[in-house]
Amino acid sequence: MNSGTLQRRDVVGAILTLRKPNLLVVGGLGSSSWDIAATDDNHQDFCMIGGMGLAVPVGLGLAGARPENRVLVITGDGDMLMGMGSLATVAQVQPRNLIIVVLDNEVFGETGGQPTHTAGVTDLAAIAKGAGIAVTGTIRDNTALTEAVPLIHEAEGPLFYVVKISADLPETVYPPLDGPFAKDRFRTAVLGGANA
Repeated sequence: MNSGTLQRRDVVGAILTLRKPNLLVVGGLGSSSWDIAATDDNHQDFCMIGGMGLAVPVGLGLAGARPENRVLVITGDGDMLMGMGSLATVAQVQPRNLIIVVLDNEVFGETGGQPTHTAGVTDLAAIAKGAGIAVTGTIRDNTALTEAVPLIHEAEGPLFYVVKISADLPETVYPPLDGPFAKDRFRTAVLGGANA
């Protein structure tokens, strides 16, 4: 049984409301990318359509390449479970500009709603802490979310938050599905037209 009551679109909207111009957002496989697209069609968002388990590695690479930017990865529990090894690398590198938010609905939403390990005994925040990420936490209500949002935008990283959300899926809002277009649009937004 899912332990989250927060609604995914409300969570992503609350996080991105305080967005600053230097924020780059990487969306994980599936629903987290749809949530980002539903909040805003921002050229500084790179939403993954495939590549399960790659949101954190992409965000880590981007954080290293663009230290002047803040990089926020918003992904799901299935994607994070697939890429757990990347947390050890994040902890080793300690990128001060990287924040990871996992929307944990405790199901594999893209393949039919089968329970993920987070519906059982697996605690992603504890795994991140054990890997060596100093600031981790699990958000279960609006009060904790309200307290975490300023840290997501201001505190020195790396930060890792799990947000327990409802398994309810809102209407799908797709980001650009044309891979070369999405890549070029993001690259131009980050580097500017002359340097792209």
